[in-house]
Amino acid sequence: MAANKKIKVLVVDDSVFFRTTLERELAKAPNITVVGTACDPYDARDKILSLEPDVLTLDVEMPRMDGIKFLTRLIPQYPIPVVVVSSANVSVFDAVSAGAVDFMAKPFPGDDMTDFIHRLCMKINVAATATVKSGSPVSNNNSSGQPVRHADIAPAARGGFSAASPLVSMGVSNRKNLIALGASTGGTDALERVLLDLPADCPPIVIVQHMPPVFTKMYAERLDRNCKMRVKEAEDGDRLVRGLCLVAEGDKHMRLKRDSRGYFVSCAHGEKVSGHCPSVDVLFDSVAEVAGKDAVAAILTGMGADGAKGMKKMRDRGAYTIGQNKETCVVYGMPMEAYELGGVCEQQPLNRIGDAILRQCL
Repeated sequence: MAANKKIKVLVVDDSVFFRTTLERELAKAPNITVVGTACDPYDARDKILSLEPDVLTLDVEMPRMDGIKFLTRLIPQYPIPVVVVSSANVSVFDAVSAGAVDFMAKPFPGDDMTDFIHRLCMKINVAATATVKSGSPVSNNNSSGQPVRHADIAPAARGGFSAASPLVSMGVSNRKNLIALGASTGGTDALERVLLDLPADCPPIVIVQHMPPVFTKMYAERLDRNCKMRVKEAEDGDRLVRGLCLVAEGDKHMRLKRDSRGYFVSCAHGEKVSGHCPSVDVLFDSVAEVAGKDAVAAILTGMGADGAKGMKKMRDRGAYTIGQNKETCVVYGMPMEAYELGGVCEQQPLNRIGDAILRQCL
């Protein structure tokens, strides 16, 4: 999209009040023009064809057809960037899996509307540059069709690693014993797809995904239901053990620490770093300092440069680093910055990153 061209936005929401509010407030942005509003997916379908918007904002809970079903029908035929604006519940992650670029929660009464509109405008700007992927439900490909849960898997079937002490050993072999992942726009779906390729007793995983509070806990719970390993939102002092994945809490930086018992995490509020809290740079920098050559890291889809400097430092300290390739990124920003800085050992498409990680851990 040309730098001086306004982004044409179609607002889709069944609430007259919210549609009107978004139309009025988004119109104040210098590079956005609201070309229309729609009250439900059927109305939206017709207006997409006539108005040709660049970006949609979309509610999930609507009459006649919900937003997720609409996305599964829309994206394969008309791959338009969609930012979901809905209540703070787990359905937003289903919307991303169905093809939405990003999401944010509707404001509550009394919330700062100026801040909400500012953040929504930023997401619309990013979405306008995104590569839209045709959505597909995330599954574990098990014959029952049900999610594969970590508790349901017998130790002998978890594959790939020995049943050694759950505490992480340090420096006892050439195998990597810590996995660090970072992502932003498009990352909720990308991270899930990577984790689904990892066994239940893999080395511990630490993740920063740019996401506000509340959503990080819901996201961790979703991953815990779907993935083989245990996943939880990180808490200050959590110990890293095999088969455990920690997701940084929104608005808190997560850092790797180490003592005589092994690795643990420190989680605390702080100023934004590289524009974010939690920051991938903060996590990767601490992994470089504490784990060095014993770590493997991957940086996935996302706008900006957060994580690039931290990944370069990790590589300089002997860690093995992987970047998602341009072709499979929703936004090829963070992986590109890390690659151009010299922080990436290899680039891989999303569906091969899990295998690339495992090669360093076996």
